[in-house]
Amino acid sequence: MSEPGEVPGPDAREALERLLLDGPRRYTRLDVGRLAGMPPERTQRLWRALGFPDAADDDPAFTDADIAALGVLSTLIDSGFVDEDTEASIARAMGQSLSRLADWQTDMLADALLRGARQGDTAEVTTERAVAAAQALLPRLREVQDYVWRRHLAANVDRLLAATGPGDRRELAVGFADLVGYTSRSRGMGGRELGAMVEDFESIAAEVIARHHGRVVKTVGDGVLFTARSATDAADIGLELPGTWGTAERPPLRVGAAYGRVLTRLGDVYSPVVNLASRLTSLARPGALLVDRDLADRLRGLPGYRVRPLRRVSVRGYDHLQPWLVRRPKGAAGEPEGDGGYDEDAFDQEAPDMDPLDQDAPDEGGERPGG
Repeated sequence: MSEPGEVPGPDAREALERLLLDGPRRYTRLDVGRLAGMPPERTQRLWRALGFPDAADDDPAFTDADIAALGVLSTLIDSGFVDEDTEASIARAMGQSLSRLADWQTDMLADALLRGARQGDTAEVTTERAVAAAQALLPRLREVQDYVWRRHLAANVDRLLAATGPGDRRELAVGFADLVGYTSRSRGMGGRELGAMVEDFESIAAEVIARHHGRVVKTVGDGVLFTARSATDAADIGLELPGTWGTAERPPLRVGAAYGRVLTRLGDVYSPVVNLASRLTSLARPGALLVDRDLADRLRGLPGYRVRPLRRVSVRGYDHLQPWLVRRPKGAAGEPEGDGGYDEDAFDQEAPDMDPLDQDAPDEGGERPGG
């Protein structure tokens, strides 16, 4: 048994590894390549793509499960499902996603073990306790992961049937939500307090984005990148999220979004639209939603949105970028007075005001909105 606070001994580590890896470590890197029928350089490339450090040639770091996994990969390549030229990219995407999941589950298992130890007759986490907890919980976690994975595949059936090549090019709204002053605020926080704030932020962001049919692409500490199929969904996310998140104890949130053609590949999104949304976010004042012209045009004339052009600015990559401030109509429930801290000098008086409630505001063709 290990003392509280000590690193578990070799017996506990070996017992958990045998459980997780379906057996003991017995093969070197060269053994794995030979038994799987793959060149050593290829197995090393895949191992690195999965996010694992190199193993020495004489280090028995691999198990029968590693050889079996490579056999499955060979079958997928032979069937044409996986292209040998892209296998490392697929491994990298899976490794990055599952590494984060494993980090979270490790924390969860550790907390469960500590709670169990405190409720028992000892404060120690014994080898027996750790192995028993892993044996009980891991199969259930695997079942839940399989269920969630299948549901996400089902949600993408339309894309699956319409696929025409590597990646998927389509028009989407892309948005960033960013915590203002996160760096300075986090310096004064303890680890537990900071972790709780990040967890709250990710939880609230995921809930609001899902409610409006969006998708969380990734989160990075002080921000979240999301996509939405429609301009209205993106606007609803950007308008609701700062208010849902905001309290006096939390740093304020700002949001920027843009609309256009993007490439979705391996779970990520690539396009100048992503860069544009990022720039707009950096320009937004706390609590505000700024969008590009394409997204603003799609909100034009729709009830429930008030869109006004701000003065053009120069930022990295854009010499004359014109942000558009999106708010709810004046007097809407929950809508604060004013324009999110922007005074009249901040607006471009020469560009058309696209407020659908302002019947005197012409559109680009000189007609009233909706005309």
